[in-house]
Amino acid sequence: MFKKDFPYFKNSDIVYLDNAATTQKPQVVIDSQVEYYEKYCANTHRSSFSDANKATQKYEDSRKILKEFINASLNEEIIFTKGVSESINFVASSFTRDYKTVIISSLEHHSNIVPWHMQGRNLSQGLKVVNCDSNLNFDFEEYENILKENPNSFVSVTHISNAFGKIHDIKKIIELAHKYESVVMVDAAQSLAHTKIDVQELDVDFLAISGHKTFGPTGVGALYVKQQHLKNMKPYQTGGATIHEVDFNSSTLLDSPYKFEAGTQNIAGVIGFGEALKYITRIGYKNIETIEKDVYNYLNEELSKLPNIVFYNDIENCIGSRSFNFKNISHDDIGILLDKMKVAIRVGHHCAQPIMKKLGIRGTIRVSTAFYNDYEDINKLIKALKKALDILN
Repeated sequence: MFKKDFPYFKNSDIVYLDNAATTQKPQVVIDSQVEYYEKYCANTHRSSFSDANKATQKYEDSRKILKEFINASLNEEIIFTKGVSESINFVASSFTRDYKTVIISSLEHHSNIVPWHMQGRNLSQGLKVVNCDSNLNFDFEEYENILKENPNSFVSVTHISNAFGKIHDIKKIIELAHKYESVVMVDAAQSLAHTKIDVQELDVDFLAISGHKTFGPTGVGALYVKQQHLKNMKPYQTGGATIHEVDFNSSTLLDSPYKFEAGTQNIAGVIGFGEALKYITRIGYKNIETIEKDVYNYLNEELSKLPNIVFYNDIENCIGSRSFNFKNISHDDIGILLDKMKVAIRVGHHCAQPIMKKLGIRGTIRVSTAFYNDYEDINKLIKALKKALDILN
């Protein structure tokens, strides 16, 4: 029903089921970027001529749209970045170095593991990992024990696993962390494409957001920072647009968010991201969640009928991604054959090598859906998988 809004589906006969990697972009998002480049291309927060003023206004409109979209309190709490990876690196470099302990989960993307290694943290020094059970559920008993032993920690966890679609109960994670005077950052890369996030209701301290996984452009995202933490944040980088006064002896910086957005930003991308959020608002999360859950359940039912399939979790408290393998068959071979049949999925470790190693596998076949996917897509996937299995067996 919604594919008509996305030019990709008009111009391609590929069955697109790799939404956890990136989502397709509706026409309104593409048009908004083209309009910027064709009609009022100018830099923001600098010049005072009319096109520059319009570019600045459109850029700041997107900040306000995102602020309202996640129910932040202030525009100043929204800092634009390149995406979740940069947002996490920003917080790791600018806020967390003085924390003795960082706590993550075993389902993290590499973007929420490697930045802590770059600080010299590992399992024997400064990094704690909350394990999951055999169904990939977050172990809250272990988590609280870690918090008891390490109060005043920094907790950084994913909301929805990109590899397995498992949804962490971030409300409970945040409440427990605050009970032990700890601060929480949530990796919401997979979140806004599927479900509503209210930062005030969650009482989250930091939220890392991706644009391109939320039907917006690539190269843009955001970091939400609760107001009380802004005074303790140091700029990740400095330069143009961040300063109030400079001479050769010293510099003074602007207030948030501008002191955190050095250089010329991805102006078209930010404007496009605002349009993507407006598009989601028009559809409504109630519709999105209903459609997605239905298609996700159908996907699981049809996959379960295939011979020798291996799942690593059930679908309770899951959305988006479904990962699996077939006994004695390489996931790489499946990926190659499905590509030949014009079905786009992802195979491999999905930037989540630690959980793959724990499961004793090199990677999985991952199908990831969005609200524009339908039963027909799933049927074509299943047909292609059956043909691939026939070839490989």
